[in-house]
Amino acid sequence: MATPNDSPHAPQAVVELVVNLDDTTGELTGHAISELLERGALDAWATPITMKKGRPAVMLSALVSEADRAVLAEQMLRLTGSFGVRVRAWDRVVLDRAWHDRPTRLGDVQLKAGSLNGQTLTVKPEHASVQALAKQANVPLPEAQRAAQAAADALLDELRQTEGGAG
Repeated sequence: MATPNDSPHAPQAVVELVVNLDDTTGELTGHAISELLERGALDAWATPITMKKGRPAVMLSALVSEADRAVLAEQMLRLTGSFGVRVRAWDRVVLDRAWHDRPTRLGDVQLKAGSLNGQTLTVKPEHASVQALAKQANVPLPEAQRAAQAAADALLDELRQTEGGAG
């Protein structure tokens, strides 16, 4: 059964928060990413960089709503010990999303379909669901990924046929 989200097709205003860290560990960076996501960041990631004097570092970034900007910038400072957060405004266009539970030869898997103006553009397996499928079926993850991708490809074909052969 499909469950749509409420995302509009018009560009949405978002903010990117960024700090450069040359005095952190991978564990602390990973913890900061997890905490930012748990506290409402739309996405968070780390990028390896080289700072002045050739120092290896990481650039920690988080994409947040304007409403969450101040709270998450403060949280980023608390989590990293950085002395400042850079802020950059972006517009983003997102696909409407619908989730579908589908059978595979190994068991059921959750798939995410993305559409724009009523046309399905992509269907992808949800990774956590694929991991659970692999565990449940006692098979290696790549085998579960193949089974889930086959279900995603079949669903994409089905949705496109329903939409009038778009694609």
